[in-house]
Amino acid sequence: MSPHPDWREKLAQIVDGQGLVRDSARIAQLATDVYRARSLPELVVRPASVEDLQAVVRTLGEAGVGFTVRGGGASYTDGYNVTDPAHLLIDMGRLDRIVEIDEYGGFVTVEAGVTWAQLSDALAAKGLRTPFRGPFSGLAASVAGSMSQNAISHGSGAYGISAESALSFDVVLADGSLLRTGSGAAGLKPFARHFGPDLTGLFTGDCGALGIKARVTLPLLRGRPAHRVISFAFGEFGQMHESMRRIALERIEDSHFALDAALSQGQIARQDRAGNRLGMALSILRSSPSLTQGLRQVAAAGLKARRQIGKSAFMTHYIVEGFDDAEARAKVHRLRELNSDLGSEIAGTVPSVVRAMPFAPLFNTLGPNGERWVPLHGIFAHADVARFHEALTRFYAERAHEMKRHGVWGGGMYSTVGTGGFLYEIAIYWPDEQTPYHEAAVPADYLSGLTKFPANAEAREYVHRFKGELTELYDAHGAIHFQLGRAYPYASRLSPEALRTVEAIKNALDPDHVIGPGVLGLS
Repeated sequence: MSPHPDWREKLAQIVDGQGLVRDSARIAQLATDVYRARSLPELVVRPASVEDLQAVVRTLGEAGVGFTVRGGGASYTDGYNVTDPAHLLIDMGRLDRIVEIDEYGGFVTVEAGVTWAQLSDALAAKGLRTPFRGPFSGLAASVAGSMSQNAISHGSGAYGISAESALSFDVVLADGSLLRTGSGAAGLKPFARHFGPDLTGLFTGDCGALGIKARVTLPLLRGRPAHRVISFAFGEFGQMHESMRRIALERIEDSHFALDAALSQGQIARQDRAGNRLGMALSILRSSPSLTQGLRQVAAAGLKARRQIGKSAFMTHYIVEGFDDAEARAKVHRLRELNSDLGSEIAGTVPSVVRAMPFAPLFNTLGPNGERWVPLHGIFAHADVARFHEALTRFYAERAHEMKRHGVWGGGMYSTVGTGGFLYEIAIYWPDEQTPYHEAAVPADYLSGLTKFPANAEAREYVHRFKGELTELYDAHGAIHFQLGRAYPYASRLSPEALRTVEAIKNALDPDHVIGPGVLGLS
């Protein structure tokens, strides 16, 4: 299909003055993800209603103009990067209404651009929450974006990944029509996910390749007023992994995460540089179940915690919740029992900070000294974790000289995924110039205190190769991935039967392949 000459004028008629972004600097900010930009589009379209979104998609489809879809912009796998300058970017940031909080019915419906922080604040005012509460980047990350990416973090310990908290979607298809899933497919309120084949599940983890999630419905829970935190330190990776595997089988905690020494110490440097210790202390006091407990946590946030983190090779951090403090204490006691022969308890400073400020500013999109940052990850069956860790250790050793020459370093972050999976995430840092993304996403006062590196094309190209080799290492050891975008192999790894099925779905929903060309490895 060749582009129709008047599609730009049609778009201008559909959206208001804020709906078409033509300024090149703003386009660069919106079209650059955490890692990089590819091609920059001529325009960015920002519809303000679902009806406008449908009209935009219909116009682009009729004109044969391909497009990608941006949620909160916190991804890093080329999922919304424009690969052809003739294509467009649709930014969902103006679709930011909380449509309905049905406390009696037990569900909430939001438009695609609502952030997790926005939703969390609105629900907390009513004593409510969703099971999955959002990723650490929830100050920017949108609800629909996390459903497209498959995300973990807050609430994942007890309730699973983002997709497991989806009840129903309103999806704009490539022809501009609106598909409702779950009970909504029968014209009912979107209170239930399962009504025949799971259409809701079909659109989770698709990275926007099958359709555009315009509205999302999630279940509601009454918030539990009590919480406690606990942290453990380990001398060896295997001890940490075994501790996390045991705990995952019991699903005691609301949230958890683990860090190696490099990332833990980088977090300390980041807090210092952000000048946020007083704010951190006040947040801990506000969120603590009692003033006494809060004061203890603040005290632990001092020199003792820093010494412990400085000596610990690996650390795990847990947040538990309860109907009362007795329930929370019982859960912490069980965590201690499960960990008794593996690691030692340390001050729970880090989870206290995370519980107090679950959605912190996006400081971590740069390294503690202003380096560029990109993560990548794999999720393994527990039986494959040790073998991958040993292979990764060799991988680093073989490349130590080149990494040092280019100023490249890294660290690890870990989590269990349900009872059977282990997420092994690697953060890569290198000296390079900041991008338009950082200018838009990172608070200016924080940016001003960081080192400004010059453009470093040589190191950037090395990191790109390094990333590709790491991805191959992950896949050779049996990893799967979230946030697939265009960065991780998907279509090429499927069995012939599975690939035929996925391609048939794509062809039925988007026959001209105008939505996210190349996403998921689909042409």
